Amino acid sequence: MDDAADFSTDLAYARDALEGRAGAFERLVRDHQGLCWHIIERMVRHPEDARELCQETFLRVHRCLHQYRGESPLKAWIGQVAYSMAKRHLEKRRIPIAETSEGDGLDAAAAVGDGLDLQADLADAQINARLHAAIECLPPLQRTILTLYHLDEQPIGVIAGITGLAEGTIKSHLFRSRKQLRGLLEDRFGVAA
Repeated sequence: MDDAADFSTDLAYARDALEGRAGAFERLVRDHQGLCWHIIERMVRHPEDARELCQETFLRVHRCLHQYRGESPLKAWIGQVAYSMAKRHLEKRRIPIAETSEGDGLDAAAAVGDGLDLQADLADAQINARLHAAIECLPPLQRTILTLYHLDEQPIGVIAGITGLAEGTIKSHLFRSRKQLRGLLEDRFGVAA
């Protein structure tokens, strides 16, 4: 199925919910609640806040669904609402969402195509647990981008749509996050990543 067909399906899906067809909005929530939860929970790291923010996200989706124009996948549009809610939550609490580092020699093109497959390279259960512990140490934005890309297998374009960041910026965050993970795994756990 091509993008145009996907987007027209998404538009029909949204239209059904807007027209109040029985079960349409519930289906939309059911189909997208996992992505919404992953984004918010990875950003916020507090289950009660994450649950509340997920509910607020779908309330906002319900109120603003008429604004969806089908220019991007519906999941990216809903993900963007979830990301915005989590980002606003962190900003209110004055929690920085990203680590800034100037001049660290990023090669964004090589960042994604470096052949690193986190799950396959660290298949051992104990090392995998250490990897997830190290991921928890990343700033919210890097943690979210990294897990959306590697664990949820979302394409960079979808992540860009969710976060509102340029694709090159996403690649830079991925590179920086993996570099930081390597350091954390080597320093804390003696694991060469």
